[in-house]
Amino acid sequence: MHIDNASRQYKTADGERRTSRCYLLRRSYRDEQGRPRNQTLANLSALPDPVIEALGKMLGGAILVNPDDAFEVKRSVPHGDVAAAHVMASRVGLRALLGPAGRERDIAYALVVSRAVRPESKLSTARWWAAGDTSLGADLGVADASTDEVYAAMDWLVARQRETEKKLAARHLSEGGIAMFDLSSSWVEGSKCELAEFGYSRDGKRGRRQIEYGLLTDPEGRPVAVDVFPGATGDPESFKTAITRVRADFGIERLIMVGDRGMITGTRIDDLRKLPGMGWVTALKAPAIAKLAADDGPLQMSLFDTQNFAEITHPDYPGERLVCCHNPVLEADRARTREDLLAATEAELEKVRRAVTAGRLKDPDKIGIRVGRVINKYKVAKHFITDIAAGQFSYRRDEDKIAAEAFLDGIYVIRTSVPASILDAPGAVAAYKNLKHVERDFRITKADDLDLRPIHHYLADRVRGHVLICMLACYLTWHLRQALAELTFTDQHIPAPADPVAPARRSPQARAKDAAKHTPGGLPVTSYQDLVAHLATLTRQTIVFAGQNIEKLTTPTPVQARAFELLGATVPLAIS
Repeated sequence: MHIDNASRQYKTADGERRTSRCYLLRRSYRDEQGRPRNQTLANLSALPDPVIEALGKMLGGAILVNPDDAFEVKRSVPHGDVAAAHVMASRVGLRALLGPAGRERDIAYALVVSRAVRPESKLSTARWWAAGDTSLGADLGVADASTDEVYAAMDWLVARQRETEKKLAARHLSEGGIAMFDLSSSWVEGSKCELAEFGYSRDGKRGRRQIEYGLLTDPEGRPVAVDVFPGATGDPESFKTAITRVRADFGIERLIMVGDRGMITGTRIDDLRKLPGMGWVTALKAPAIAKLAADDGPLQMSLFDTQNFAEITHPDYPGERLVCCHNPVLEADRARTREDLLAATEAELEKVRRAVTAGRLKDPDKIGIRVGRVINKYKVAKHFITDIAAGQFSYRRDEDKIAAEAFLDGIYVIRTSVPASILDAPGAVAAYKNLKHVERDFRITKADDLDLRPIHHYLADRVRGHVLICMLACYLTWHLRQALAELTFTDQHIPAPADPVAPARRSPQARAKDAAKHTPGGLPVTSYQDLVAHLATLTRQTIVFAGQNIEKLTTPTPVQARAFELLGATVPLAIS
């Protein structure tokens, strides 16, 4: 049997074309003479089109079922975020960087990728894999990883750290090139950590024990190596370790090291002078700058009459070049900040004065304690002159000291041993300002993306493993951010400044993207973190049909599709 569409078109008397609907259920057979015949069994024309279509499929041998009974979505697992991270990790050869294939490498790789998309504790991450709340655990075969295996993988990774970092250095550092180094800290939870000590907190966590870690990068900010130190380690000591690593571990004899003014001290420079081929770029501290400007010294404002930087020499810095820079924007900002701090301090001092005048505060020692607490709160004690006696208190600004400090507002001095033939004055300034890339890495690692802090481990190697995982995740995130910049508020067309001292400005394209909140192609623009969260909504579905499991990806949104286009890959069904 079959359905015969016998509909026909005809034209009415007034020329209008119409269709005469006719669907017939027919049986085909052969008569006694063997000739083919058709028998009409029923006229189906009154039935709806979907019914006629379904009847035709059944007559053709198809089995029709109720979708609600035949299909079951057994599981829906977030997949797009880890898939994107895996695609990029494959592009940069992350697994090969970690070491030879094996169970430990699979778990270590999963820890790094997980940190890049979902920064949680190791135990939370292992539970995430085991619960099947991500495709990562099952695809990499680590969903059943025990706590002991996770810690064993961390220990394995630490044991191979020097080899991994040597491979990164071979990629991104070269003989005669430039490397950046800086130090940061994070506080420690608990009281048993072997490396935890009181020290200068970059997190503003006073009274908390901490660890320190130094990050070595290339000039663009790609992480190359990281070292963990006890919490009281100073910048100069950590820099000494970085020099040893560069020469002994990476085999680089000629390199320009860039560090801030507290990092490359006079003692460290004396050490560098003993190492042929090692150069440095740093900056002078405020007292040294004031000395250059005092008593008709070489640093005078007339240097900046025609441009914002000028190169000088001084006997105190033999064999070195000094590049003096004047940033008017920084000058105005510092003047405004100082005035705000002075005004805030005066408001607090006025409260103390009123208390003394009212007779509520009479003891000079108690007055001094209150005054000391106030003027040290905003770090401007040197700018005030106070007079304290029994039942008396007065204060005034020290205008001479304020004027002396204001004279140097917006001025900084780059100090370098590198000859002008290798690094000219603008290049030296740019090299020092590129420390901003290391600071950006610290923001990514500590707060924005990877949530390194606080430290919960207490064994030294476990702390080192945690920091190393975060550093490798930062390396992966650096590349992801670069590739996906079009879909975020990142400026892809940073204009070259008029001179190396001028502050960076956003490009017209970036300002247009900021205003429109969309790409030129019409896709919405978000923060990097929101983009990763959106990628996670691209899920992998396990569908049961006719007793069989079928795995399918949800249809990518335009943003998700564009993200994988930027990564140069289609969305993989599985991570392999």
